[in-house]
Amino acid sequence: MTPLTHNCAGMPRRDFLQLGIGGGLGIGLASLLRLRANAAGLSASPGKASPKKVNCIMIWLDGGPSHYETFDPKPDAPSEIRGSLAAIGTSVPGIQFSEVMPNLAKAADKLTVIRSICHKDPNHGGGNHYMMTGMKAPVPVACGASVTFHPSFGSVVSHHRGVQNGIPPYMSLPRSSRSGGPNFLGGKHAPFLLTGNPNEKSFQVRDVVLPPEISEGRAESRRELRASLDRMKRYEDKLAEDPAIAFDQYYQQGVDIVMSPKAQAAFDIHREDPQLRDAYGRNDFGQRLLLARRLVEVGVSWMTVYFGGWDHHTKLFAAYKGDQAKKMDQGVAALINDLDSRGLLETTMVVLLGEFGRTPKINKDGGRDHWPHAMSVLMAGAGIPRGQVVGATDAKGYYASESVYRPEDFAASLYTKMGIDHAQILHTNTGRPLQLVNNGRMMKELFV
Repeated sequence: MTPLTHNCAGMPRRDFLQLGIGGGLGIGLASLLRLRANAAGLSASPGKASPKKVNCIMIWLDGGPSHYETFDPKPDAPSEIRGSLAAIGTSVPGIQFSEVMPNLAKAADKLTVIRSICHKDPNHGGGNHYMMTGMKAPVPVACGASVTFHPSFGSVVSHHRGVQNGIPPYMSLPRSSRSGGPNFLGGKHAPFLLTGNPNEKSFQVRDVVLPPEISEGRAESRRELRASLDRMKRYEDKLAEDPAIAFDQYYQQGVDIVMSPKAQAAFDIHREDPQLRDAYGRNDFGQRLLLARRLVEVGVSWMTVYFGGWDHHTKLFAAYKGDQAKKMDQGVAALINDLDSRGLLETTMVVLLGEFGRTPKINKDGGRDHWPHAMSVLMAGAGIPRGQVVGATDAKGYYASESVYRPEDFAASLYTKMGIDHAQILHTNTGRPLQLVNNGRMMKELFV
């Protein structure tokens, strides 16, 4: 089992709050089917954008990765700001990354780094919500809170796209970000969670693996078959507790999904070429990225790959020289290269980010603290120009200083890439109109 990671508030990352409020809640197959069957009453404007077949893999570095130690090093800054890691050249002349990003440095000609997204919320909860939804939290959110006041990107994409090839459109592994929930869009658009460690030999995705008595042909009657399917693990059984809803009406849908050859093949990571698995890294994070690629390949519209533990208030440089940064660098570079080699990068957007950057000055404990005034976001695919840096921070990395963008601009651009009208009006379950993104402007460098 993947160990829990904590942020500075001391809250475990496996914090499950009520659906529609908390973002850390996902659902299982049976619950998802029930919610989708009851979804017809929600009203929303379809907007003017025509859906494009662009899928997205968002890699969420929870805690707030340092822009200095990733994609915006400041080799000429004073030592108390630049830190102990060197800057290295990349495959694009004039662009430098941190020395602990050698694989992404080689892949720089396939991606864009945005160095100038910023906001003003220094808390994990508020920053997470802002960067996961494009909407400021309407009230202050403490560092340890999990809230979704506005539908997350994945939930909105799910709402617009629906089921693809019999597979839920929004998935997250191994858990959801704290603000990754659907809010008023409803539980049917919560992420389907893929827990467990795909690097383990025994790894199977629950809810898409048939119980032994079915796969071995030992179910002697429809009643036994139905009972076997109903025992399949569900992530959140509270969503399936209504005794008035008979299992019969979901039975065939459930059978269709678990018997789908595409679903079975996509979830079975053991079918992948061992050499390619090695390229991603034989670790939990690398293999989750590979599984995400397999799923977007068969039509999953939105994948969130959660990677916690980036809240480095202490011993930051030791952490970045260790396995954590190595996993991230190797896995993300392999994902981009793999998608490109398969011709999938033009229809798959890869986004790597956290809730904010880190403070310019190194603190007394050898770490950096929360700093929303400057951060780096990596993007690739979906027609995003290759080999460029968008914007800049000042000479010491304190503030975004060129081509400054807000989370609203990031959200508007992301939705546009996905073929969704960011200015559309949604209607809450009480009928209140709500604009998807308020005053978002296009990040023009992504559409050249």
